[in-house]
Amino acid sequence: MEKNTKVGRNTFIFIGLTYLLYFGQLGILTPYLSVFLDGRDFSSKDIGTLLAFITLTRIIGPSLWAGLADKSGKPLHIMRLGCFLSACLFAGVFFVHGFFWLTLVFGAMMMFWTAVLPQLEVITLQHLKSSKLSYGKIRLWGSVGFILFTVVTGMAIDLKGSESPIWISMCLLVVLFLSSLALNEASERQQSGATKSKLWLLALKRPFVVFLIASFLLQMSFGTFYGFFALYLRDLNYSGSQTGLLIALGVVSEIGIFLIASKVINKLGVKLTLLISFFATALRWWLLGFFGNWAAIVFVSQLIHALSFGLIHATSVHFIHHFFPANFQSRGQAIYISVSFGVGGALGHYVSGSLWNNGSGAVIAYTFGGVLALLGATSLLFTSSQSMDERAASEQT
Repeated sequence: MEKNTKVGRNTFIFIGLTYLLYFGQLGILTPYLSVFLDGRDFSSKDIGTLLAFITLTRIIGPSLWAGLADKSGKPLHIMRLGCFLSACLFAGVFFVHGFFWLTLVFGAMMMFWTAVLPQLEVITLQHLKSSKLSYGKIRLWGSVGFILFTVVTGMAIDLKGSESPIWISMCLLVVLFLSSLALNEASERQQSGATKSKLWLLALKRPFVVFLIASFLLQMSFGTFYGFFALYLRDLNYSGSQTGLLIALGVVSEIGIFLIASKVINKLGVKLTLLISFFATALRWWLLGFFGNWAAIVFVSQLIHALSFGLIHATSVHFIHHFFPANFQSRGQAIYISVSFGVGGALGHYVSGSLWNNGSGAVIAYTFGGVLALLGATSLLFTSSQSMDERAASEQT
């Protein structure tokens, strides 16, 4: 018994480390990729277009890798391959310049990057079945990584300039691959006994379709924030260190919500939890757009990140994990990522890049994001709370 407990503890240590490194990488590229591209003389429209193009890989990539993971029953192998090839392809950033070549390198890298998180989520949830730990307590290490590398990269930009993010990213991708080698498969392996048609029968059920529409609109609303938040603060005379700390603040609030997310979801239910979070997200974008020059308002808007990302993410993972049977969970996660982060994220980046107009359209872009989040909340009204929560309960029994 002691031996099994020790193995389990080591497994969760390495899973936590992998989350830390994965989201640490996002903590570098999500806010600072636009700073890097701006340093290479890209216009705001070029930045938005490049971000939109590389985000499109989230439409194809997740389903491709998840299908392989579900059929093989070996999500860890797929995840390791994604980590390795992401690092190899990212190295091309140091050798190419210009819109076409950088778009090609980032797009190819992102295609394999999409293999990592869905498989990590499945591996984590499978291991948690035989543990008293909650998902939120493991996932919070991703938030720690995001905070750590966001702050470090912001300081590095102040000291070394706009090329700093890619050097830190390269190091992190190599360590992420090494971390994935220390993971092991869950004892319960997925069997692919069900048919593809059954997957789509589940995916076309009203609760899941409504969930996808809402998620698509939400991620589209994030386009301005993900693409231009760091540039926005720079234009408002915030330093790189201040920007890093403000981004980190949002993730600190995210950690807090992860610790209580399961209790909140169980008490309020999936639909009400999402509704509250979507309305809060709309408010967040409007605050940033109209009062971004007020540090106190930006501070408050970053605290809302606990709801607009942390609680929404935990609720989404909870819903998908219980909505789909075990042999469809990777593909269920993949459909969610493809539609919301892929299509929604790509459109959000493209539209925000067009609206941004090198900073003069910031208010319009953030206002548009708030409207999208509000529309996402409205779409949730087209299904009942009971239908979303009853389905989750039925899969557990």
